[in-house]
Amino acid sequence: MVSSELLLRIRQAFGFVPTDDQERAMEIFCSFLTVRNSHSAMILRGSAGTGKTSLAGAIVKMMLSLGQKMVLLAPTGRAAKVFSLNAGQPAYTIHRRIYRQKSMTADMSGFNLNDNLYVDTLFIVDEASMVSNMGYGDAAFGSGRLLDDLVSFVYGGRNCRMMLIGDRAQLPPVGEDESPALMDDVVAGYGLEVFSADLTEVQRQSAVSGILYNATVIRQMITHDEITRLPMIRLKGFADIAYVGGSELIEQLSASYSEIGQDETMVITRSNKRANIYNRGIRNMVLYREEELTTGDMIMIVKNNYHWADGKELPFIANGDRARVWRVRNVREIYGFRFADVTMQFPDYDDYEVTATVILDTLSSEAPALTREQNGMLFDAVMEDYGDIPLKSDRIKKLKEDGYYNAIQIKFAYAVTCHKAQGGQWAHVYLDQGYMTDDMLTPDYIHWLYTAFTRASEKLYLVNWPMTQTKD
Repeated sequence: MVSSELLLRIRQAFGFVPTDDQERAMEIFCSFLTVRNSHSAMILRGSAGTGKTSLAGAIVKMMLSLGQKMVLLAPTGRAAKVFSLNAGQPAYTIHRRIYRQKSMTADMSGFNLNDNLYVDTLFIVDEASMVSNMGYGDAAFGSGRLLDDLVSFVYGGRNCRMMLIGDRAQLPPVGEDESPALMDDVVAGYGLEVFSADLTEVQRQSAVSGILYNATVIRQMITHDEITRLPMIRLKGFADIAYVGGSELIEQLSASYSEIGQDETMVITRSNKRANIYNRGIRNMVLYREEELTTGDMIMIVKNNYHWADGKELPFIANGDRARVWRVRNVREIYGFRFADVTMQFPDYDDYEVTATVILDTLSSEAPALTREQNGMLFDAVMEDYGDIPLKSDRIKKLKEDGYYNAIQIKFAYAVTCHKAQGGQWAHVYLDQGYMTDDMLTPDYIHWLYTAFTRASEKLYLVNWPMTQTKD
């Protein structure tokens, strides 16, 4: 099929009159899909309000109409769920699709790069701004460099190619100045022919959205060589963005929980310390929960865990995954830490259910997870129980199978940092940027603010926002 026929099909699937940017992106995609060189990749970049999601959905719809094979991927469970809802097709996390657990004879906490058995398949990766290549990720996965491994996997299959979709105004991966998966020269460095398109024209309907209007203003500040002032947020005239003072917060959060549910409500903060304060306050003053952990609590996994997953439907439980507590039993203290047996369901994985031992100490700590010292203490204490085993290698093997040493580390998930929220969207988002002054203004802050604004799909509440940072 020639490109002109493909272009017509995409336009039909799109269902709207495309902007010049969107039309150009459609043409580039058709060239990418029909080029004879299978070692080719496409990058589709676009900020909030430019129709990137709609265009990606049209591409998926067009591919399905032609019977073409696709695999939809995203960096996190929440991002995969959002992508799946927008595209109307199942999407998977990158890690769960491209890695496989090492054999029973090896260290079961490790994952090798999987063999790509797909043929003539397009891999579409959403939220590609989150794909890192610094080697700061979990070394248990392949080379530890996610972009390297993703490229190796995709192009290890016969006549497979990849499309990367993302917003480079969002926070880049930790340790990176920019998102490598959205950079032409980085992707071309893998020996791939790169087709790229940028959507920059904000849609007309965005003018009635305070979220998109202000996100666009914030994004434009990223391109300036020198940032000399704090972004001024416009509230007046928009129904989807509002100021919430401290005295109204409890009542407004209660209304959100009642209206759209806990799973579609999120508080985003600047620090783990601030998130802890919110989580305690929400449990005590909004949900009226006095128990340390109870049925109905929303929790977040804060460290990858390989021990309690089934290895098939859920190969591992990922840092950042959210779960709903179903049952709490057998709270006890041992090894100087507190544990409980918890049955939990993961809403981003079709309410997949796991019963596991969790460590309660991380719930209220200001550290992101157990500290190095705490991990060392737990290691030493559990190892003492296996002191009667002569060989150290056998003791280590027992340790790796130990339920306490492998207890799932959790925090409450009513409030999270922006890095934890990235890739996800919630109907109602409450944003607390904390105390800000001009001298605290950096490009990182602008990326942070833009990313936080664009997590809200229906309503954004600015918590205790300074009036000096708003305008009519």
